[in-house]
Amino acid sequence: MYSTTSGLVLAFHGNDKIIIDEAIQSPARKLRDSNNAYDWLGSGLYFWENDPQRALEWAIERRDNPLRRSSHRIETPATIGAVLDLGYCFDLLRRENIVMLKDFYDFLEKTVGAETLPRNKKLRGSGEALLRDLDCYIINEYHRFRESEGLRGFDSVRGAFWEGEELYPEAGFK
Repeated sequence: MYSTTSGLVLAFHGNDKIIIDEAIQSPARKLRDSNNAYDWLGSGLYFWENDPQRALEWAIERRDNPLRRSSHRIETPATIGAVLDLGYCFDLLRRENIVMLKDFYDFLEKTVGAETLPRNKKLRGSGEALLRDLDCYIINEYHRFRESEGLRGFDSVRGAFWEGEELYPEAGFK
């Protein structure tokens, strides 16, 4: 199966200015992976593809609306750009990978029971499920399952998420 993304991706990470500055000044210092139970694409380092403005907006949103469960606060929003090679990518923009993820969910639902699986949650005042505990769990478990079966591990996970209000009435874009 084809899962290697060809070419390089320009990507941007939003965080606190102190963390961004440390990463720039000391290349050996790595940005930390996010390991929250609510991370949308599982554990890892998150970037916005081709969108420095959205990375900065995310950091501003985190500063203005800190999550109690977050490991650190953002005082001064900032971004850092990177050129990424996604390598062997679990690309959720590709149909076959969406089907694999759904099949794995169905497998877990049958083996552990739907009632034991985490649930995605909406933040107060938001109509969207912003705390993606279920999605994070399914993706992390899929990585563990592949490892336990001796299958090649993914280097990255890629997905698209529609956010915000409809652009116009009945729009499919937000």
